[in-house]
Amino acid sequence: MSKGWTKSDWRAKPRVQMPDYPDAAALSAVEKALAQMPPLVFAGEARKLKRALGEVAAGRAFLLQGGDCAESFSEFSADNIRDTFKVILQMAIVLTWGAKVPVVKIGRVAGQFAKPRSAGTEVIGGVELPSYRGDIINGFDFTPAARVPDPSRMLQAYTQAAASLNLLRAFSTGGFADIHRVQSWISGFTAESDAKRYREVARQIQDAMDFMAAAGVTSETAKELATVDFYTSHEALLLEYEEALCRIDSTTGLPVAGSGHMIWIGDRTRQPDGAHVEFCRGVQNPIGLKCGPSMTTDDLKLLLNRLNPENEAGRLTLIARFGAGKVGDHLPRLVRAVQEEGANVVWTCDPMHGNTIKSASGYKTRPFESVLREVREFFAVHKAEGTIPGGVHFEMTGQDVTECTGGVRAVTDEDLSDRYHTACDPRLNASQSLELAFLVAEALQDRRSLARAAAM
Repeated sequence: MSKGWTKSDWRAKPRVQMPDYPDAAALSAVEKALAQMPPLVFAGEARKLKRALGEVAAGRAFLLQGGDCAESFSEFSADNIRDTFKVILQMAIVLTWGAKVPVVKIGRVAGQFAKPRSAGTEVIGGVELPSYRGDIINGFDFTPAARVPDPSRMLQAYTQAAASLNLLRAFSTGGFADIHRVQSWISGFTAESDAKRYREVARQIQDAMDFMAAAGVTSETAKELATVDFYTSHEALLLEYEEALCRIDSTTGLPVAGSGHMIWIGDRTRQPDGAHVEFCRGVQNPIGLKCGPSMTTDDLKLLLNRLNPENEAGRLTLIARFGAGKVGDHLPRLVRAVQEEGANVVWTCDPMHGNTIKSASGYKTRPFESVLREVREFFAVHKAEGTIPGGVHFEMTGQDVTECTGGVRAVTDEDLSDRYHTACDPRLNASQSLELAFLVAEALQDRRSLARAAAM
């Protein structure tokens, strides 16, 4: 996979969606400083995640990936990290009940600072400035000074990512993630009058836990009930940052991206001969690949072989993002291309990016019903093709924001201005995220039969 590859080879390839830093000396100094820092994640953790994703590909596990559209320096706090982690834990238990298999939990956190943009500039009030590309690159404020790419922001991103990982590791193993605590949070959600339709599922989960306790399986006797494995991921967009944190694994001698357990290539940066594919093909981490409507079967086959030439289980996750009503137009041909290649992949659904609209009130939003519809269409295609839908990928937060419309609490267009906090794309709030998990759990009933058929 990395034979004849070096971590700087991407610099000789065409690059897109990356900033041109005006101060080359400052950029070089930051890259040297980052190269001296400890990696944020370790090779053994990335290998463990790859094995877990191999189980997802075989239908013996399910993938839940979620978190911020773009992490913010100004919104960073322990409470925000805790609340998002708390919702992901609840979603995972509900999905475990639906799929009857373990759920692999990956956050869009501790690295999701950079964002691709559809245009290089934006115009407000007749003034044109460079687009905001995420806090790791430039500032959100609409001023000429804020929009200049500043390499020192990479150092702040690294510090925030390290602090986030430290807290997440403590939450994962220090008792916060105990399954009984998480179940009490779920029961609190379903006790609300507008969520009563999900009470029966919550009751069945509680009954299963009561049975285990009666049989002597508790948090004290089984550490799996008191702790969780939680991994981080982000789009590997800013390659200077990625290269600086790339390390050689001392046990295998192979390169590993030290910036996150899983990195992915966006729909705008997946050119087979481009810089982003070149960098990602050489590291040993699990790699995600966004697949939008413009993905051709020829390009997909080329990327399958370039990113996973050894056809390694758990190495490559294909993240489908088409938009509600369009899944049937695109996903079947891509699924068949994968089958023709005999490729070992995880198929997961990102129902967020293809369902962004501008509301009547002027805010960018995503209707809950469109998000749910795309997930259902994703499952329906895999059922028709006899393949395994491996997981879901959401932009979400644990905060009570009003950025996506719909859900049991019925956020309307008029509500969007109440708590619209995202710096980039709209996110599901805590209630919408957990409700979606309940609805996806219902769709997972058919997946179990597909997984059994694949194992025969």
